[in-house]
Amino acid sequence: MGRVAGKVCIVTGAASGMGKADAIMLAAEGAKVVLTDLNEKDGQAVAEQIGDQAIFIKHDVSSEADWQNVVDTAVKTFGRLDVLVNNAGMMALGSIVDCTLDDYRRVNAVNSEGVFLGCKTAIPAMEAAGNGGSIINMSSVAALHGMSFVAAYSASKGAVAALTKSIALYCREKRNGIRCNSIHPDGVKTPMVFKVATGADTASREEIESLSTEANPMCEPEDIAALVTYLASDESRFVNAAEMLIDNAATATPPVII
Repeated sequence: MGRVAGKVCIVTGAASGMGKADAIMLAAEGAKVVLTDLNEKDGQAVAEQIGDQAIFIKHDVSSEADWQNVVDTAVKTFGRLDVLVNNAGMMALGSIVDCTLDDYRRVNAVNSEGVFLGCKTAIPAMEAAGNGGSIINMSSVAALHGMSFVAAYSASKGAVAALTKSIALYCREKRNGIRCNSIHPDGVKTPMVFKVATGADTASREEIESLSTEANPMCEPEDIAALVTYLASDESRFVNAAEMLIDNAATATPPVII
């Protein structure tokens, strides 16, 4: 306990899935947490579940004004900013041929531009606090090997991976003590994955669990949260610009012998 005691963390997309698990675990380890999401009802419920060390802010991650409000509110409420978890994301089905330009722009506005805006807004606040900091960007295995049926998503997560390295190098050159790493999950049991797989808007826990099979096992949101907590903590103080795989060796495919 207490691995991130006293740290102030922003977690986007915190109303459900990985973001919810991140926020709960960070708070359990002593952090003060600012939860953000467009889903105000569920996001507020998670904040209330955590208690006094959490607040919720309705937040469109593609809005620069919303990002400034989130960062300003975090600093005003808790005194500083130490950790940013850029978790909010979306997915739209479609190959390069089937994906519309509107869908491509919509996915990238959230997954890529949202991360850009978050980092751009959070870094000055972290620098002002003078305590260093940790930025954790949620990417995907799709950034590393692509997925033919989600062209826009693959592109957006590739952008996150490259931007993460650029930010890490910038912060190292500035010697501001801020680290930036990306996490690359494979399948995770979340409502978003269930929606994409089935087309259903809502799902019970049992239905989400059914996505994971012996042939295609999927991890729990808490597995991701454990890695987020490590990267948020001082235990990872020399981990910077890393692409953190959490995919049960899914990308370690042996070469095809011809």
